[in-house]
Amino acid sequence: MKITVAQLNYHIGNFDLNKNLIINAVRRARGEKSDLVIFSELCICGYPPLDLLDRYDFIEKCSQAVREIADECIGITAIVGAPVINPNKEGKKLFNSAIAISEGKIVFSANKSLLPTYDIFDEYRYFEPERKFGIFNLKGMRIALTVCEDLWDEQPFDNKFEKSRLYTISPMEELKGQKPDLIVNIAASPFSYTKTETKENIFRNKALKYRVPVISVNQTGANTELIFDGASVIVKPDGEIFRKLPFFEEEIVTFDTNSILSPAGSEKHVNPDPVSLIHKGLVTGIRDYFNKSGLRKAIVGLSGGIDSAVCLCLAAEALGNENVRSLLMPSRYSSEHSVKDAVDLAERLKTEYDIISIEKPFRAFEEDLALLFTGRNPDVTEENIQARIRATLLMAVSNKFGCILLNTSNKSEAAVGYGTLYGDMAGGLSVIGDVYKTDVYKLAAHINRSGEIIPENIITKQPSAELRPDQLDSDSLPEYSILDDILYQYIELQKPPAQIIEDGADASTVDRVIRMINFNEYKRYQAPPVLRISSKSFGAGRRMPLVARY
Repeated sequence: MKITVAQLNYHIGNFDLNKNLIINAVRRARGEKSDLVIFSELCICGYPPLDLLDRYDFIEKCSQAVREIADECIGITAIVGAPVINPNKEGKKLFNSAIAISEGKIVFSANKSLLPTYDIFDEYRYFEPERKFGIFNLKGMRIALTVCEDLWDEQPFDNKFEKSRLYTISPMEELKGQKPDLIVNIAASPFSYTKTETKENIFRNKALKYRVPVISVNQTGANTELIFDGASVIVKPDGEIFRKLPFFEEEIVTFDTNSILSPAGSEKHVNPDPVSLIHKGLVTGIRDYFNKSGLRKAIVGLSGGIDSAVCLCLAAEALGNENVRSLLMPSRYSSEHSVKDAVDLAERLKTEYDIISIEKPFRAFEEDLALLFTGRNPDVTEENIQARIRATLLMAVSNKFGCILLNTSNKSEAAVGYGTLYGDMAGGLSVIGDVYKTDVYKLAAHINRSGEIIPENIITKQPSAELRPDQLDSDSLPEYSILDDILYQYIELQKPPAQIIEDGADASTVDRVIRMINFNEYKRYQAPPVLRISSKSFGAGRRMPLVARY
């Protein structure tokens, strides 16, 4: 039997685009004499549709798209993902389904059983879990059809709660008694640079455990803050990878099932290093955020520092240098080399730039507030005024020329509140808000891998907000290597402070950092959407109360 795997980039609610992507792939697969073509989870409507699933008209459009795709499935079977109305009187009104279509009609469906409610996922809000499991027969091959999490049932939960598994049921354990010849898993699995090999190993281990091939089809592209890496895999019964589709690219591949049952033919591959994946993921995230929103042009506040430099490079790659401009806004505290470095970068990238000094408006604020502030020394107030002047200028250019402001704050700054609300935290999209400062340096080195794009002085100079004389980030924060290690353990690994200290971190530094994290939740609550490249990004995946004492 010949099978086609279609790794595609869908757009939430864009039914015509999604339908045409699927139909074109069906036609291509049929032209290659394929018997089965497989698409990803909720490909009909795009993932994640969120509360659009509460709209009846949205669900009806999903059903209509399935019917139109079914008309194309003559002489071939397609597996698509779609929300399907639950016919039962009890339970949630929808299933998250994998639908098999053949000869113009639905011939089989498998509903998702394991509905994740952790991190960015909230599927039990919308879907009813399936409790019955069956096998799909196609041309003598018995197929166990699963949806994403249904094949991820062995992931650990938390030993601190004396649990070793997140779920109490295993769909594949239910299905193995029906002796499947093939496991198909359709997924919409977001990118996390720490999870690429983990995901791959899940499919390899399942193939080895049940001694049957596994085909996992993931989507690619990005929807709002979620970036999907693709990386669909075809795994042989011995756990060896027969074929792996590329990261962050659409691809359609056809193969014969005899080839995945043969002892020979496994693909030799090495996963790209995490920094290159982060780079490609962020470019994908920017490009799709603009393309799918009908936007074209971006603006960046270019300071001469490494964060804005990296963001400008990523935006120019994603959107084209002709669609990105920058604004340089020096103050009395800006060093001469910062302006020179920023100009140098903009000219190397061939992006438009303008220079506007903030001295006049800053002086006007100082004069207007002088009487009110009599007897009080300059402090963070004056620093924040400068940041908010810059935000006002950036938004003015944004409004006048139709550019979306890209926020350039990194994850380290966002975590500890080292930023000005309504100032340098402004923007329509946070590009590196899920990238720790130490990793921003790695991104810069990656951007310069084939030659100097970001001036070396930007990379090597001490980080500074340049909002007061001789200011350095280290005046207010621990060194970033120390800070980022504490942040990673507390945010990603969710270790308690005592454990971080026990593992070797300085107690006073840990206490100080965690106080800053907790105190500044209100700032992150008002921040722009953050492109997610980790397993614990600020935003929808990390929900903390604003008013709490813990």
